[in-house]
Amino acid sequence: MTAYDVLTIGRVGVDLYPLQVGVGLADVETFGKFLGGSATNVAVAAARHGRRTAVVTRTGDDPFGRFVHQALGELGVDDAFVTSVPDLPTPVTFCEIFPPDDFPLYFYRLPIAPDLMVRADELDLAAVRDAGVWWSTVTGLSREPSRSAHHAAWAARGRRPLTVLDLDYRPMFWESPADATREVATALEQVTVAVGNLEECEVAVGEREASRAADALLDRGVELAVVKQGPRGVLAATRDERVEVPPVPVRVLNGLGAGDGFGGALCHGLLAGWALERTVRFANVAGALVASRLECSTAMPTTAEVEDAMVAAAGGVVIGA
Repeated sequence: MTAYDVLTIGRVGVDLYPLQVGVGLADVETFGKFLGGSATNVAVAAARHGRRTAVVTRTGDDPFGRFVHQALGELGVDDAFVTSVPDLPTPVTFCEIFPPDDFPLYFYRLPIAPDLMVRADELDLAAVRDAGVWWSTVTGLSREPSRSAHHAAWAARGRRPLTVLDLDYRPMFWESPADATREVATALEQVTVAVGNLEECEVAVGEREASRAADALLDRGVELAVVKQGPRGVLAATRDERVEVPPVPVRVLNGLGAGDGFGGALCHGLLAGWALERTVRFANVAGALVASRLECSTAMPTTAEVEDAMVAAAGGVVIGA
């Protein structure tokens, strides 16, 4: 089997997003149904850039689970590693949309989400080892058996390049921030790239200022630390290089999928061997494009769309205006 360019593991589900903006859920009249879940969105985003991608995850054995398979196929992501869990429902997620920066999320993942039931013994360790990028998230460390599966995957890769940890911390999935900090500390010893926003970096390494957070991540042994600062842009650092990319002017509609669009584009640039600054600028514009759109997975831009937006942004055009 040909190796995957990008192989992700983690959340999957169905996003039920309101088609009315600025309206609380109690008053929403219509919803759109979209494929969702952070790790799944990253795989979709990378596929939009022509990368061969797959996601390791689990769904319920229900109509929404069948929708996940259908949507993955339509969006160019291999579903070979997506299995079902009897008696557990496929998760659904609702949000409220109050631009530019208020997007409350409501996760329905009880009693436990199927994507946290991925087991170490069902992993294709050869596929994990041979993938150009292996992308995992902090959420996957919140429960067993998913936590053990993540460690089995990292052991199989042996900390090879482009083993990525998305610091994607969601407090509702953890008993406490301290529990997440403990698990992330162990995980950082297994990966070579760490990506997160300031709040996530604070949970991971106790630092909220971008430069200190990057230094702390590098001190844990990662080769590349990417710190997203929202309206202050992005800082990316290795031991030999440090680049700061300014924010992209964007008319935000729904900021929830921006980080995943950033992640898929980051994978593309790293695999292409681009200079670090070009890679981060490309990823930053990809994320801005997603933020200007309603949904997440189906909002992921193509390479051509990102390149056109980069030119437009350089000319002072606001994305999404």
